[in-house]
Amino acid sequence: MPPQRLRRSYAHALPVVDETSAGGLVVDVVHGQAITAIIARRNRAGRLEWCLPKGHLEGTETAEQAAVREIAEETGIEGHVLRHLATIDYWFAGTDRRVHKVVHHYLLEATGGELTIENDPDHEAEEVAWVPLDEVASRLAYPNERRVVAAARDVLAGRS
Repeated sequence: MPPQRLRRSYAHALPVVDETSAGGLVVDVVHGQAITAIIARRNRAGRLEWCLPKGHLEGTETAEQAAVREIAEETGIEGHVLRHLATIDYWFAGTDRRVHKVVHHYLLEATGGELTIENDPDHEAEEVAWVPLDEVASRLAYPNERRVVAAARDVLAGRS
């Protein structure tokens, strides 16, 4: 059997785990310019990459509640949900399992707090920054998150 086929067969033999997360864009307006808080964290290969704040749902919380909590924990910024933007789903494999991940992204209006990573209980976020909404897509590591930003811009511009 060719090596590629062996790898594929092995990957399908791994148990499948479903995970659900939530997060999104928390937006503020400063001097007439929309800005959003993003975080930098290490990917599985150890490289630092910028992404939208997000994390797993805890207990019985809804995706909206998890988005508000995760954004506050990872950025220090409190906000309230304006609307759902997108749901992204993807697969990845670890050494012992395949994961089917679903991430619900929301648009939030900033209501308070200060930019910090000190409240992140998982210590996944290594940096946090306010970035102009017009520039944030170019900083994000993942194309699906860039599409979420485009959806947020459409909403804020009244196009959606």
